Amino acid sequence: MAGDTGTKERSNSGVGARQIRREDDRLLRGKGRFVADIKMSGMQELAFLRSPLAHARIKSITVPDALRDTVYLAADLTGVIGIRADSGLPGFRSSVQPILADTKVRHVGELIAACLSDTRAGAEDIAEEIQTEFDELPAVWDMTAAQSPDAPLIHENWDKNAFLETQTEVDFDGATADAAVVVNKTFRTARQCMAPIEGRGLVAVWDRTLEVLTLHSATQMPHIVRTGLAECLGLDHGQVRVISPDVGGGFGYKGILLAEEVCACYLAIKLDRPIRWIEDRREHLTAGANCREHFYDITGYAAADGTLLAVDCNALVDSGAYSSYPFSACLEAAQVTSILPGPYKMRGYRCSATSVTTNKPPILPFRGVARTGVCFAIELLLDAIARELSIAPEEIRARNLVTPQEMPFTNITNKYFDSGDYPEALRRAIEAIDLPSIRSEQKSQTGRERIGVGLSIFCEQGAHGTSVYHGWGIPMVPGFEQATARLTPDGGLELRVGVHSHGQGLETTLAQIAHERLGITIEKIKVVHGDTAYTPYSTGTWGSRCIVMAGGAVATACDALGQRIRNIAGHLLQSENDDVALEDGVARAGTASVSIEEVAKTWYLKPQLLPDGVDPRGLEATEGYKTVQDTGTFSYACHAVKVSVDLDLGHVKLLDYVIAEDAGTMINPMIVDGQVLGGAVQGIGTALFEEMPFSETGQPMASTLADYHLPVAADIPDIRIIHMETPSPLSYFGQKGIGESGAIGPPAAIANAVNDALSSLGAEVAQVPMTPERILAALDQAEKGDKA
Repeated sequence: MAGDTGTKERSNSGVGARQIRREDDRLLRGKGRFVADIKMSGMQELAFLRSPLAHARIKSITVPDALRDTVYLAADLTGVIGIRADSGLPGFRSSVQPILADTKVRHVGELIAACLSDTRAGAEDIAEEIQTEFDELPAVWDMTAAQSPDAPLIHENWDKNAFLETQTEVDFDGATADAAVVVNKTFRTARQCMAPIEGRGLVAVWDRTLEVLTLHSATQMPHIVRTGLAECLGLDHGQVRVISPDVGGGFGYKGILLAEEVCACYLAIKLDRPIRWIEDRREHLTAGANCREHFYDITGYAAADGTLLAVDCNALVDSGAYSSYPFSACLEAAQVTSILPGPYKMRGYRCSATSVTTNKPPILPFRGVARTGVCFAIELLLDAIARELSIAPEEIRARNLVTPQEMPFTNITNKYFDSGDYPEALRRAIEAIDLPSIRSEQKSQTGRERIGVGLSIFCEQGAHGTSVYHGWGIPMVPGFEQATARLTPDGGLELRVGVHSHGQGLETTLAQIAHERLGITIEKIKVVHGDTAYTPYSTGTWGSRCIVMAGGAVATACDALGQRIRNIAGHLLQSENDDVALEDGVARAGTASVSIEEVAKTWYLKPQLLPDGVDPRGLEATEGYKTVQDTGTFSYACHAVKVSVDLDLGHVKLLDYVIAEDAGTMINPMIVDGQVLGGAVQGIGTALFEEMPFSETGQPMASTLADYHLPVAADIPDIRIIHMETPSPLSYFGQKGIGESGAIGPPAAIANAVNDALSSLGAEVAQVPMTPERILAALDQAEKGDKA
């Protein structure tokens, strides 16, 4: 159940405080330590020969004799097994990603040979000397064409190019019988790169004395990487240590085990010297795992008053060539079937989703995972139904949203909404964007520039628990999230957590939680993370789980530690434990007090003063935490955006942007703002700019940032955030996961705004990014349709 935060007002440093992020000082002053900063004596730089073709059999690999000692092929990696990430869901087709390909390549950029030199440039020069001969095969580059019976098979032992097909159906036929309107649409989202400011990177070191492999890796899931490495290399867990230092953004991209990591670690062991590989931007864009490429054929059934009766959808997700460890290839598509209804009520539902195999890099969960795609599909469908019925977009949403009176609410796919007021978020966003004035402005607009307004509403299931992920059948299933709270001899507090902070501000918020429970000043609290040798096992940072799960674990550990502190303090104060309160670094009982530092010194240095029956476990507590139900917390938001569209250039300008969001109890509102704003910028990139196109031969067509367009400061309006706080009954303080929220809503809201601007011309855009070319094509198609 939720923790008791007491009736006192929020402190200046505890839960609810806008505490300045502690980690920013070192990062902004250039004092951070990233993987690329690590240098070791005798270190060799690693570069890879990568496949230039998307689909081909390898006929031969010829290494010059003079370079043979610096080049390693698949046959040289003795005892190493490939990466396998299977799902327990029925019908899943298994793939094994080779560490180095030796018989066949299945996407451009797949690893073929590992090359070592004293410098990265030297290693790249060696790679260029290797001669390869291929028998090129037809590439499967489009996920819709991949479903054709005559499409080439990427994995020859499969019967079709699909990792998995999933279906869900609930009362569909009965719900559609009375529909007054049936609207069918097809929507597409583009394949994207995550584009963190720091790419992947690693330094692998073998200690031959201890027989321990240490991998310094830019990963957001160090314990999971450790597990995967141990499996691939045949090592005991005790022989593998993963250190994740400062990491420059993750977004899911740094959440999988890499073939590069396995290869580098093998070479470090074999050669007994440090091996470093730093991903360059071209590798990231062309060979790294991608995300977001969805296709929807979706039909909505509604009553004449706009009541949503049923939704029918066939969805495809381009999952690439291999299944990524640990999330597998099917997590995104399989989630589509369960989360497509979003926050809306409906009587009937039918959805099928396919994880399609193509000759592209593997897919992995990106910030928002499948939610950005399903929000795009359902929100554009609702606007289309509203246009068909001549109902305002806000009215059709208000009619179908789950209400606060119905909370907790179990929706049609058995998602358990813990708390919230979705209609109020809609109302506040509409009020802030000043919808009536926009409608009035539209009536008087002239010229070749049109304005429009768009809405999107979604829920974000965060902090998923054991039952949810066991249901997905993937190798990683979260259990109890643990934290250790240790009082140091000088009265400081050390927190050890298995999650990783790479922009979320956990070094600050977890310290705030500890301060809230123990009263120790923020300055004397240290958060240790990112090292499997020091921290409890954790599935890591993903799925908006850290502040709920790790935050709850820290609070629970601090509560256990606090009881031990009060026991010793009560003895020193000659008072009952229940009368002792901890605040401001002091234990008080009435007018008497003793510092927590003195309590610590008593345990560590003056044991003769300890009470009889003192807890022999001392001033260190490790506790595990799960939410009350492990269905996850449900944060949510309504995005409202005003745009202008240039009818001659196809250019979209964001004029105003409002987000009404509910993160439950905010541990640090400033960090919530940062998470929502950062996500919104990424969502704007999805909506207007970011796309990784592929040619018909499977070649990536955006290999530099000159081709892959990211949003810049001039593209981003002054985004206004309206906070709502509906505490979750499932978490310790009532907090909800919020890390992905900002990235989910923008594509749908902006697309609806663009389509609103173009509606009088009969034009409609159904694909993101909404580039000028696509907008002009939609206008041209509408004009041709009118003339016809």
